[in-house]
Amino acid sequence: MERIRTLITELLGIPSPIILAPMAFGATAEMSTIVYQAGGFGMIPAGFDSSTQLKEYLGAARKSLSVAEDDAIPVGVGFIGWILDKTEPSDDPRLPAVLAEKPAAIWLAFGSDLGKYVRQIRDFDAARTDGHRTLIFTIVNDVEGALRAANEWEVDVLVAQGIEAGGHGGSEALPLLSLVPAISAAFPPSACPPIVAAGGVSTGAQIASLLVLGASGVALGTRFLYTHESCYTEEMKEVLVAAPWGATARGLMFDEVNGTMGWPPKHDGRAIANAIVRDWEEGLALGARIERFEGGRARGEKDRLVIWAGVGVGMTDEIRALKDVFEELHCDAVKALRVSSALLA
Repeated sequence: MERIRTLITELLGIPSPIILAPMAFGATAEMSTIVYQAGGFGMIPAGFDSSTQLKEYLGAARKSLSVAEDDAIPVGVGFIGWILDKTEPSDDPRLPAVLAEKPAAIWLAFGSDLGKYVRQIRDFDAARTDGHRTLIFTIVNDVEGALRAANEWEVDVLVAQGIEAGGHGGSEALPLLSLVPAISAAFPPSACPPIVAAGGVSTGAQIASLLVLGASGVALGTRFLYTHESCYTEEMKEVLVAAPWGATARGLMFDEVNGTMGWPPKHDGRAIANAIVRDWEEGLALGARIERFEGGRARGEKDRLVIWAGVGVGMTDEIRALKDVFEELHCDAVKALRVSSALLA
C-alpha cells in the first residue's frame, strides 16, 4: 500500500487516513480489526452495550491483532454522550472498564457535556503507571463546538461532521465542504488539532478532495455498510443497494417510533426515507405512527425499517468484502491526489 502521510496517519501510525466510524447497529468490533489490518483505523461502536460486552470486543481485537496483554490495542471505541449520562452513574459504568483494556482512542459524540468525559479519560490516564495516553476524538458540527473541544477540553482530534452524514448529528451543521475550512480558519496557523472529515463520503476522490481541503483524515460510515461484514440485515442491505440519489431524510421521526430518543437539542438522524417519513408527513399522532411501525416490523415489511444512511447512498450498488472496499477507496484516493498534483505541471 502506498502511504498517504497526514497528521492523522502519523498520530495513529497507519498508512491510510481512512477511519471506520463507530456506527451503532451497523458496524462491528470485527470490522475495526479488518480496517486496521488493511491500513486504516477502526472504531468499535459502544451503543448500548454493557462493559462486559465491550471488554469482550476489545479482547477479541487484541487476540485477532496479536497484541500483547500489556500493550495498547490499535482500535478505538465510540461512545454516545447521552447514553454515557445514563450508564456512568449506574451499576455498570463503561468508560473505566474500556479504558482499562487500553484502546488507542476514544470517540465521543452527542452529549450536553462531553467535556466531563474528556476529563474522566485524562484522569484515568494520569493514574496509569505505564504511561499509556488515550487519544480523544470528538464530533463537532460547527466552529463554536470545535473551539470549545480544542481549547477547553483539549481533545486530540476534531471530527468535523457535515449535514450529509448518515445516522445522528447536528441538525444545523454546515455542509462538509464548508465545515472543514471554516473550522481550520478559526484557529491560528498550525494550532488546529487534526481534523477528520465525516459526512456522505463514499469515494476515493472525495477523500482526496477533503485532504486537499485541510482534513487530515476521513471517517466513513455508510460506505462500509455495503459490506458482507456489516451487521445490517440482508433486507436492510437490499434497500441500500436499491436506494437512488436523494433517498435519505433527516429528522427525529425515526427515533420517535424506534424508541431511541434522548439526543441533545439541535440533533437528529438521517436515514432512508420510507413509510416512517410518510406517516410523519401525514401528521399522524405518535401513537399511531408507532403502531404502524411495530406492525410493519412484525410483518417483515422493508418499508418501515430504520436504516441509517448518509447522502452518498446513490453512489454504491453492490455488497462486497470490507477489505476490498477499503483498498479500493485508498487506491482511488491516491490516484486522485496524483491527478490533482498534475494540474500544476
